[in-house]
Amino acid sequence: MDAIINPQRLMADLHELAEFGRHLTGVHRPTFTPQDMAARRWLVARMTAAGLAAELDGIGNILGRSPASGPRLLVGSHSDSQNHAGWLDGAMGVIFGLEIARSFLEKGLPGAVDCVVWSDEEAHFASFLGSRSAVGQLDESEIAEARDATTGLPLITALERAGLAELPRQRLPVGDYIGYLEAHIEQGATLEDNGLALGIVTGIVGIYQYRITLHGERNHAGTTSMARRRDASRALIALAARIDAHLSAHAASDTVWTIGSIRVEPGQVSIIPDLAEMHLQLRDVDPAVLDRLDADIRRITVEAGPTCRATLEMTARTEPSIMAEPLRNALATAAGRLAPGGWTMMPSGAGHDAQILAGVMPAGMLFVPSIGGISHHWTEDTAETDIILGCETLAEACRSLLDPNR
Repeated sequence: MDAIINPQRLMADLHELAEFGRHLTGVHRPTFTPQDMAARRWLVARMTAAGLAAELDGIGNILGRSPASGPRLLVGSHSDSQNHAGWLDGAMGVIFGLEIARSFLEKGLPGAVDCVVWSDEEAHFASFLGSRSAVGQLDESEIAEARDATTGLPLITALERAGLAELPRQRLPVGDYIGYLEAHIEQGATLEDNGLALGIVTGIVGIYQYRITLHGERNHAGTTSMARRRDASRALIALAARIDAHLSAHAASDTVWTIGSIRVEPGQVSIIPDLAEMHLQLRDVDPAVLDRLDADIRRITVEAGPTCRATLEMTARTEPSIMAEPLRNALATAAGRLAPGGWTMMPSGAGHDAQILAGVMPAGMLFVPSIGGISHHWTEDTAETDIILGCETLAEACRSLLDPNR
């Protein structure tokens, strides 16, 4: 079977993109910063040179349209990065889209592959800012209120500084596509631990996030007996332990949960806190599991007493997204040909733009291994052979979807 892609060109483009915002062995390319915008303009130039009609829109998305006719696939990911993070997270999927679109044109293969680059998948300003804008899920009020989570810079100001404020925010022509495909590093160690080269994503987890607050009574830490105390931090610790024990016993095998932030007031060592707050995140690919555990967490919180009153607020909720069966099958067939015995079906524990696209068209995802399971850090890496295999597998899936009778 003849290869579709050019591996040397693929890797050269990936390494050149990594020079924009280079940080140690990774990149620092936060959304709408000068290094991010330089990378986006380079991508527009590379798409144009490849024969695509490429355009940057007012939210930072790039759509590179193939001039080919016939059924059409959308392939891509995001080019922004976390702070001081890895060189492949998002960027690899972008360059896969570019290389596959370019190779299809060069070889005259049936159908059309368009390359897309999404903006702010890493949520510096808002979760999935670019993909939600493209499918009409981003309100003007959210744009007006959004600020950079690190610097506090208003999104409107960032767009002006990036030279995007005067450009229109384009809606994706959803009806033009038979589906969306995205490739990504796994960002975990499942593939590496099992000696596998490829993962076909079955679904992307839903995420439920909570703010749980314990209300007590502030008092002197030395003169108030333990029996008289209404210590919010002590009550919070006990509640956190009870929630963790319950989830450990009753969650599904793929459920994960994190208490990622704890805060007490007044935060002085000699004062009994009258308020303690924690943020809990729950992830699973099965909506029934999420709903069952949600009810359990709410019940356990209500029962937290007796010395402190507990309140729970759901601060964010995204539902699981199941990847489309025809796209999963195409990826599995390609993986079976190119890596027999070296692939698996698996859920994604991280969020991706594919979950937004899955709401408007069939979507599918392909994973390649992350060395050591590391991501969101500048030491993130993937073996070159795995990158090339992943791109060729994605290209083969595109060919089977666009030309099913070959």
